[in-house]
Amino acid sequence: MKFTELNLEDNVIEALDAMRFEECTPVQEHTIPILLEGKDLIGVAQTGTGKTAAYLLPVLNQLSKGGYPNDSINCIIMSPTRELAQQIDQQMEGFSYFMSASSVAVYGGNDGIRFEQEKRGLTLGADVVIATPGRLISHLSLGYVDLSRVSFFILDEADRMLDMGFYDDIMQIVKFLPKERQTIMFSATMPAKIQQLAKTILNNPVEVKLAVSKPADKIIQTAYICYENQKLGIIKDLFKDHEPERVIIFASSKLKVKEVTQAFKRMGLNVGEMHSDLEQSQRDYIMREFKNGRIHILIATDIVSRGIDIDDIRLVINYDVPNDCEDYVHRIGRTARANNDGCAITFVSEKEQTRFKAIEDFLDKTIYKIPVPEELGEAPEYQPQTSSSNKKRDYRKSYKRNYRNKKKDSKK
Repeated sequence: MKFTELNLEDNVIEALDAMRFEECTPVQEHTIPILLEGKDLIGVAQTGTGKTAAYLLPVLNQLSKGGYPNDSINCIIMSPTRELAQQIDQQMEGFSYFMSASSVAVYGGNDGIRFEQEKRGLTLGADVVIATPGRLISHLSLGYVDLSRVSFFILDEADRMLDMGFYDDIMQIVKFLPKERQTIMFSATMPAKIQQLAKTILNNPVEVKLAVSKPADKIIQTAYICYENQKLGIIKDLFKDHEPERVIIFASSKLKVKEVTQAFKRMGLNVGEMHSDLEQSQRDYIMREFKNGRIHILIATDIVSRGIDIDDIRLVINYDVPNDCEDYVHRIGRTARANNDGCAITFVSEKEQTRFKAIEDFLDKTIYKIPVPEELGEAPEYQPQTSSSNKKRDYRKSYKRNYRNKKKDSKK
């Protein structure tokens, strides 16, 4: 479906045309007409599906019709992370360049000047406020933010927000909002806690489920079954013939990110690291350098795996197996976007085999295992423990424990 087939105002269509947006993505096609009717909505959709435009365009469309106060906040968009808030802000800037809508991003950092800029935007009444929960509450607690005239309340990456412990913050913010409003929620998954939140803050919402949490078919998925101490050797082998570009490497902890970054630097690779220990200004700088191609490899925790909008990632490497299937999907979903092809490689150590098998079962496919280079020595076999073998092992453990206890009792 083309955007011209939707019931959008002429100036919105002109903006889309100037930005060369022609075809709707599936999530836009299914949600924009509902949102234009003013209904509450819960959309289940992954990052990279065009969901940001799916909620921004209807809001901007309604604001462009007029009738909303100029000196009040008309729309609140909640984001779990600063990085995603910045991405939404960038898209907002792109669209609002062609439409007279003001916005302010409220996402924190330790900069006092930035706090004052946020305060000014909030008190003057920006049309759209894009905020992380903690930072918005910091402003609300000081008493100068009026949310009583908000018409649109949007939660993006709602599941991640709850995972990060923001439930109470969201409920606190909702208390400041008028009951008469349009509430929109997007989430990559629909666990029970998201359904409960939806029941609490949405009014008779339409549910649109588009996210089958499976990676795009065009992502070539492979794995190395290896020992932990072989992982750096595999990296050396992968990059021995050419300088890598547009590569993201994910690790599950910031400690691991730091270790791997130092090892890569010793190998002479052009790398940057991204984790929560960095100041916001440092994170912004690293992301900008990576986007501009001055950093070739980004090593990051899962903070980057959701909501970061970089379309031409050639390769994603999971330095370790993610803790759950959803994180795997989000990590490798950074590649093969915007009709590009991409590859995803996962390093699977002995301890991680069962976790990786769970991912294969979830995807309902066997991921091709690349042999470890001979010069790195023998690699472990792929023998993940099934749940039945775990039960057997647990039974044997409990049997031995009970047997020992009986022997002790008989000696008393």
